[in-house]
Amino acid sequence: MKYSFFIAAIFLFSACTIPPKEVNVDAEKEIILKNVAAFSKHVMNGDAKAIAAAYTTDGKIFPENQDIMEGSQVLEKYWTPSPFYKTTYHKVTPSEIKILGNEAYDYGYYEGESLKLSDNTTSKWRGKYVIVWKKIEGDWKIYLDIWNSISS
Repeated sequence: MKYSFFIAAIFLFSACTIPPKEVNVDAEKEIILKNVAAFSKHVMNGDAKAIAAAYTTDGKIFPENQDIMEGSQVLEKYWTPSPFYKTTYHKVTPSEIKILGNEAYDYGYYEGESLKLSDNTTSKWRGKYVIVWKKIEGDWKIYLDIWNSISS
C-alpha cells in the first residue's frame, strides 16, 4: 500500500511538471535590439509618452546624481524634453545581452548629441549603462535602467 501511494505521487508529480519551453535566444535578443533602437528614436523625437511605455509599469530609473525614480507618470515627466534643448542624436550600443528566461540584462555604452535651441550650439555626450528587462506579454520592457556619463 505504501508503495502504491508513492508510485501514484510520483506519477501525479511528473504529470503536473511542465518541461521548460525552448527559448530562441537569438530571436529574444533581436526583440531587445529593436526596442533599444525604438527607444533612441523616441528620445530624438522627444516622445516622453513612448519612452515611458518602454518601461514596465513599475519600472525604475537611476539617473546620475538623482534619487531612484519609479512609475510610468514619473518616468514620462523625467523624459519630457527641455524646451531649451533638442536631442539630435541618440544611440545605445549593447556590449552584451543575456536572456535569463523571462528576464534579461544588457549593458554597454550610449552616446548622443544635443542642440541648444537659443544659439544652435551642439554638445556631444556619452556614457555607460545597465538595463534589466522583463518579458511582459511577449515583449521586452525595461524594468531597471541605470546610467552615468563618461568624461570626454
